[in-house]
Amino acid sequence: MFRPGPKNLITDVAGLKVGHATNEHVRSGATTLLCGAGWAAAVDVRGGGPGTRETDVLASENLVGRAHAVVLAGGSVFGLAAADGVAAWLSSQGIGLQWRSDSPAIPIVPCAVLHDLGNGGDKNWGLSPPYRDLGLQACDASATEFALGSVGAGRGAMAGLRKGGIGSASVDLHGGLIVGALVALNSVGSALMPDGKTYWAWAFEFGDEFGGGGPPTSTMDLSDPAPDESRLLAIGRLTPGANTTLGVIACNADLSTVECKRVAMMAQDGIARAVRPAHTPFDGDTVYALASGELPLEKNALRAAQIGRIGSAAADCLARAIARAVHFS
Repeated sequence: MFRPGPKNLITDVAGLKVGHATNEHVRSGATTLLCGAGWAAAVDVRGGGPGTRETDVLASENLVGRAHAVVLAGGSVFGLAAADGVAAWLSSQGIGLQWRSDSPAIPIVPCAVLHDLGNGGDKNWGLSPPYRDLGLQACDASATEFALGSVGAGRGAMAGLRKGGIGSASVDLHGGLIVGALVALNSVGSALMPDGKTYWAWAFEFGDEFGGGGPPTSTMDLSDPAPDESRLLAIGRLTPGANTTLGVIACNADLSTVECKRVAMMAQDGIARAVRPAHTPFDGDTVYALASGELPLEKNALRAAQIGRIGSAAADCLARAIARAVHFS
């Protein structure tokens, strides 16, 4: 029987650290996932209003296909600067590509942002948005244990009409294979059924990791799954790009960039299982997949089946992480 890893966090995948930096005055923040030596990586974008950096470098037809960190941030386009801070921090540690011995290390730092500019915090930052500094602070705070809920990139996040935030989960698939997920949830859709208490992801819960509420206890009208559109409009959330679900999947298998892409694509189903509606024109749903290469997979026809198993587990982990983001916020 499968079970979560020891921490039930993405950092159950050995070699990862996660750090948050939160600015309470701005009501925003950044979350950094550090993977050190550069892991095979890919990205899949399904939302209609994404905000990203360094996505093309992860395409299989391009040169690198690896990442040294992934950054999730609030702040919409301004939040992309968090990756500048992370890249500088990593380079100062000698982490990154080294094309010449006398040049600085060049870290590959993909980044995705969510829109939290209308959450009431002070965004009057003029020519000095705080996100580069938040990226640096998140690196300094990186560890294998980290908080969930309204912290880091999830500080100003919403999920429909409820508080969103940071969630994470993991699963031990036996034989040494670990899959984990990290999410910053700021979706236009809701993680809860119309009764306001049952998670769409209830069927994937291990124990009481997001409250143990189980299935719905009464019949509900599911014909209109969207949140109250008039209320979302009133608070300015029905704007393209104003919402998003940002996810990172990690595993310890020896996946290629192409195989990471398939895992990222499969993991997007976790958003559709846990948020309703998902992938709307208003969202920027983006999922990264990383692989450490620690655990060799089969080199024969069974390899595709193993990758499918990882992708399926990734979707379940992402669904659980989404529910945990709301539960802990």
